[in-house]
Amino acid sequence: MIDYIVQYYDTIRDRRPLAAVEPGYLRPLMPSSAPTAPESFSDIMNDVERIIQPGMTQWMSPHFHAYFPSGNSFPSLLGDMLCGALTCVGFTWEASPACTELEVIMLDWLAQLIGLPDHFLAASPGSGGGVILSTASEATLIAMLAAKQRALKDCVGHQEKAEKAPLLVAYASEMSHSSVERAGLLLSSVQLRLLPTDDTFALRGAALASAMKHDAERGLIPFCVIVTLGTTASCAFDNLQEIGEVCRGYSDVWIHVDAAYAGLFYRLVHPSANIT
Repeated sequence: MIDYIVQYYDTIRDRRPLAAVEPGYLRPLMPSSAPTAPESFSDIMNDVERIIQPGMTQWMSPHFHAYFPSGNSFPSLLGDMLCGALTCVGFTWEASPACTELEVIMLDWLAQLIGLPDHFLAASPGSGGGVILSTASEATLIAMLAAKQRALKDCVGHQEKAEKAPLLVAYASEMSHSSVERAGLLLSSVQLRLLPTDDTFALRGAALASAMKHDAERGLIPFCVIVTLGTTASCAFDNLQEIGEVCRGYSDVWIHVDAAYAGLFYRLVHPSANIT
């Protein structure tokens, strides 16, 4: 397998970046039922090259410029191999102490790397720290559910929560990922405003301030703002500095930053920004 991976990367520049196949191409090439006898490893890998590779979109190809770059490297490949061999399910500390603690420590490293203040760290005296989630979509959903729970924390009983929940409003750029809309309308059951952007496709503080003020005057409750640093469509950066200043005027508003695409480059785009 290692030899095949090396050979794949040696030849990836010469492979077609986009698959030249039609929907349903694979079924005629595969058995109609699972095999009942084993095959040799070489035959399996020949099938990978003959059947699977023609239907692959080569995300790691130097000629592939769609979507966003795939985060991969030889050290990460080796890391995957080690994780697969050690195989732990770290859903609690006791299930895998090293897995749990290493995750927390390395997320502190990441927070330091991108210049977050110390109170974002698990090593700080406060309530900072984080965990790794499976996707950016899941992170957005968890953040919105947490913000919703925070907004309803002072409600007494289910009746008061049921009355207040429909008044909650979340905000995001019209350029934000589709997962934001799914998280708000379908999964969190809150109102969601997708706000217009400027000529660089970025959400600005003025647009957010106007929408939040309008909703508050109507008796609605702004509770969450999704800021995107690197939109999928154009890699636009919402103006986090301006948005943060607007949200300071609303004590119960939670800001979630969707930085899945290009968040690590925020300091290059806004080197003087204050994100405390």
